[in-house]
Amino acid sequence: MAKNFTKREENYSQWYNDIVQRADLAENSSVRGCMVIKPYGYSIWENMRDVLDKMFKETGHSNAYFPLFIPKSFLSREAEHVEGFAKECAVVTHYRLKADPETHTVVVDPEAKLEEELIVRPTSETIIWDSYKNWIHSYRDLPLLINQWANVVRWEMRTRLFLRTAEFLWQEGHTAHATSQEAIEESERMMNVYADFVENYMAVPVIKGVKSPNERFAGAVETFCIEALMQDGKALQAGTSHFLGQNFAKAFDVKFLDKDNTLQYVWATSWGVSTRLIGALIMAHSDDNGLVLPPKLAPIQVVIVPIYKSPEQLAQISEAAGKIVAELKEKGISVKYDDDDSNRPGWKFNEYEFKGVPVRLVIGPRDLEEGTVEVTRRDTLEKSTMQIAGIAEKVNNLLDAIQKNLFTKALNYRSEMTTKADTWDEFCDILDNKGGFVLAHWDGTTETEVAIKEKTKATIRAIALDSVPEEGKCILTGKPSHKRVIFARSY
Repeated sequence: MAKNFTKREENYSQWYNDIVQRADLAENSSVRGCMVIKPYGYSIWENMRDVLDKMFKETGHSNAYFPLFIPKSFLSREAEHVEGFAKECAVVTHYRLKADPETHTVVVDPEAKLEEELIVRPTSETIIWDSYKNWIHSYRDLPLLINQWANVVRWEMRTRLFLRTAEFLWQEGHTAHATSQEAIEESERMMNVYADFVENYMAVPVIKGVKSPNERFAGAVETFCIEALMQDGKALQAGTSHFLGQNFAKAFDVKFLDKDNTLQYVWATSWGVSTRLIGALIMAHSDDNGLVLPPKLAPIQVVIVPIYKSPEQLAQISEAAGKIVAELKEKGISVKYDDDDSNRPGWKFNEYEFKGVPVRLVIGPRDLEEGTVEVTRRDTLEKSTMQIAGIAEKVNNLLDAIQKNLFTKALNYRSEMTTKADTWDEFCDILDNKGGFVLAHWDGTTETEVAIKEKTKATIRAIALDSVPEEGKCILTGKPSHKRVIFARSY
């Protein structure tokens, strides 16, 4: 599997693409800019989805589903929102095809033009708030806490598997509240849910913060975010949660009678994460031997490979392996016993190593005699011997150790790649020669933020929630600044 595999230092972008395709995660489709998520990649997404879905429901949310198509007029109701997505929208103009007798091809029937064009959803605020006006009448109907698992389309011109595609899978939460304080608390709560998931399941440390006005979600009053750092020193937005104020409630006339029998507009939030998280998972942990997966999200946590010379040896090993498989499954561990004789053990070792399976157990005749197995952990490639007796508990502890090690390694890397800059020259030097997060002063204006981006391609990734006041001067303008913000080049 590792032959002709690009190394990270040689070409990070190609290294990433090699892993995605050769680990059977996804491939480009015949539709430009869209991807096919293959079974192994989709299994990772299913694991992510199942964990997040449980976390959402534990915080009081319910799932629903809304239409893929949005009337064009809906997008016009919230001016900032439509401006933010207008250049990415796919538009449906006709509803029927017909055969062309001259060319023997299928063509659009010009008689089947829609009275109003439909937008393939880039996000669902508008279509959902059109429904909410029929659902919300009184304070007793609030809060309304809804999540949707869906696909969306944003017509990207430059695409990369998982990170940026024209169509992608995601979840989007849309909630309605009686007060602004409740909505702000909801926005922060969901940001914390995302941070909990990314750190404790994906083993990727994140910075929690708010976006600058220029980087906010279109139509939001405030955008809360979690930012992660990839191994090439670039930032990746791992999740966002938006306080929408009353913008969409006013656009769609969603009011409720409060306890004083007064008609009020509701307060709104929206929040989402997508299959981009799989890209983050790959770039945060993987190495020059292929994919590295945190045990909590790995489709296969343990693989068992037999080594034998005769059918009799295989039968004995299979009997022992069957007992191990049963013990591990009873512990809730996902395990595969690979006794397929069409591939040699060495090929299997490379295959499962490249696909990031956290733990590999190898059993041969001598291991059976000694009551042991050979153990290889994917994160460090260290080999050891483990007694078969009580193996489920030992493997479970090893999986926990791998999960913690991946997080610690990523956290240490982020610490090493977080640097303060006090001058423009220092700022540019760090971006060009080191990368990572740069903590720098900014004068708070959109004009300066845009100018910095144009000069360096770096953006304000977050204004960290735990940042402390610090007097200084903006790196570009020299104007007063009261705290540092986090800059980085990003995906």
